[in-house]
Amino acid sequence: MHMHKFEKIWLIFGTGALVVFLSIIGVSAFHLGHKPPSSLTIIDPQKVDTTAPFNKPGLNKVEGKEWDYELVYVASAFFYNPAEVEVPLGAKVKVMATTKDVIHGFQVVGTNINMMLEPGHVNEIVTTFDKEGEYLVVCNEYCGTGHHLMSSKIKVVK
Repeated sequence: MHMHKFEKIWLIFGTGALVVFLSIIGVSAFHLGHKPPSSLTIIDPQKVDTTAPFNKPGLNKVEGKEWDYELVYVASAFFYNPAEVEVPLGAKVKVMATTKDVIHGFQVVGTNINMMLEPGHVNEIVTTFDKEGEYLVVCNEYCGTGHHLMSSKIKVVK
């Protein structure tokens, strides 16, 4: 079979580029140990209920940190704990969440908060609630037959 000279050049270039890109990804992921920026904290999913701060989910005032409150959520089979929470308007809040069983989503509708909760990992984000009202928290990762019932509410009050 005869191949044109330019076809051979493009075939070699394409194969070489693929090898280079895959090598860069491999070195970055495995040798350098790069991970996504979230889920940097690891927790035993069997001991979530006894590990602080997840042993007392809800809103907690903190002192001496860059944020005013920590909002702790635990997701498990078709519900969030707490089911409802009130946050002061304008407060800087660190939202921390994990799950005990399967992968769940954690999206606060109307904000930029959107996390994937994996068993054994803690996700967190710092945000400020500048608008008064009710914010719905939904699971946006299919987690089983009761997935459509999984929600919580954040009320931002003066």
